[in-house]
Amino acid sequence: MRSLLRRPRLVAVLLCGAAVLVARPTAADGDPGDGSDSGLSTQVARLYDDAAAATQRYEAGRREAEAKQGEVRRLEGLLVRERREIAVLREELGRIARAQYRGGGGLPVAAQMLLAGDPDRLMRGQHMLSQANLAVDNAMDKSRRAEERLAGDEAKAVEAWRTVERRTAELAALKKDIEDKLEQARWQLQGRADASVAAGACRGAVRLDQPPPRVTGEWVAPVETYTLSAGFGSGGERWANRHTGQDFAVPIGTPVRAVGAGRVVRVSCGGAFGIEIVLRHSDGYYTQYAHLAAVMVDQGESVTAGQWIGQSGTSGNSTGPHLHFEARVTPQLGSGVDPVPWLAARGVPVA
Repeated sequence: MRSLLRRPRLVAVLLCGAAVLVARPTAADGDPGDGSDSGLSTQVARLYDDAAAATQRYEAGRREAEAKQGEVRRLEGLLVRERREIAVLREELGRIARAQYRGGGGLPVAAQMLLAGDPDRLMRGQHMLSQANLAVDNAMDKSRRAEERLAGDEAKAVEAWRTVERRTAELAALKKDIEDKLEQARWQLQGRADASVAAGACRGAVRLDQPPPRVTGEWVAPVETYTLSAGFGSGGERWANRHTGQDFAVPIGTPVRAVGAGRVVRVSCGGAFGIEIVLRHSDGYYTQYAHLAAVMVDQGESVTAGQWIGQSGTSGNSTGPHLHFEARVTPQLGSGVDPVPWLAARGVPVA
């Protein structure tokens, strides 16, 4: 049997992606929404939730695949030992056959008994025949059982790989389906945001059922997972002077959180920042969240730390999906401070 360990393509799939990933069918395959802003935002939020659940399933599936890989390696080692055992048994059968041939001068043991000239020699011949037959039978029985065990273990090893392959293909298909739907919904959401910016008028807050904020302190990062991109004070051709905030690179539709409790003092849908929200906090500072695809709060509304207030996008003067975040001493542009040490001073390190 061809070695099952010489399948790098499958191993790569198992370790890198297969994965493992099962999204909730009701969310992934359900109605994409009623066509309204709220329906589209809800669809994106649900698909993000499905993607998060799928990631957890992927990790579990990856560990399961690694464990299955170890089991197949164990079976492969067992097969190697069984093949060696069969080779030894076959050699033993050959040794017995050669011994019989040499001992009988080329004659079968039965023929030697017929040619025996006395009873003692006959009895010795009978004993020799019995021992030889017993040795042959034992050797053949061991060889037969070893061959059966080998065939069974080879079948188990093959089925183990086939099971992992089927599971990997199923999870990959489900993952792709979620990603395709999410990507389509993201750009539909962004298209409506661009229309709002072009009109200079917000379409109104969307209200989503959001999970209870997972907040352990009074302050949080504006998005849960991110990659930091342009930082405060950095240069660039898209800014008149220097960059006034910290950019968090995230996909369109990512839930944006209020970094702390406060009140919404501005919701704007035009200009370089595209769709933006400005909050005022109890310590007198303001925070801005810009280039959004949707807002979930209205001006004058109170918010809590970790509450979803919008969904990220790439509206306004933006080269790609991200959240532009500022910490300010006034609600106006130009009063910003570096958001990274500002958040760190409040127990929220970002990196």
